[in-house]
Amino acid sequence: QVQLVESGGGSVQAGGSLRLSCAASGYTYRRYRMAWFRQAPGKEREGVAGLYTGGGSQYYSDSVKGRFSISHDKAKNTLYLQMNSLKPEDTAMYYCAADPRIISTPVVPREYAYWGQGTQVTVSS
Repeated sequence: QVQLVESGGGSVQAGGSLRLSCAASGYTYRRYRMAWFRQAPGKEREGVAGLYTGGGSQYYSDSVKGRFSISHDKAKNTLYLQMNSLKPEDTAMYYCAADPRIISTPVVPREYAYWGQGTQVTVSS
């Protein structure tokens, strides 16, 4: 029932910036855990950043900490991922995910029930 649509991906040179957006609709519950994942060809899907829409701590993978920032606009029902100082190794398909459970879980794919279709990010050297 929850629908997630990502946008904002594209091609950028190393050191550049992009902001990804995830528009959410069809929410049944008041609050959700939401996160960004990415998957490069031949590699497993990994959690990049996560938050709870009701507020609280944020999660960042070690590889993006200090460069990426996750945020949520409640009024627009939109999740964002600001990506700065991009590196070629950031190249991947980026996915938005959400889950209504209140319990604390790791930011791993199996813990998220709803997924967007993804947006491609390509960083050239």
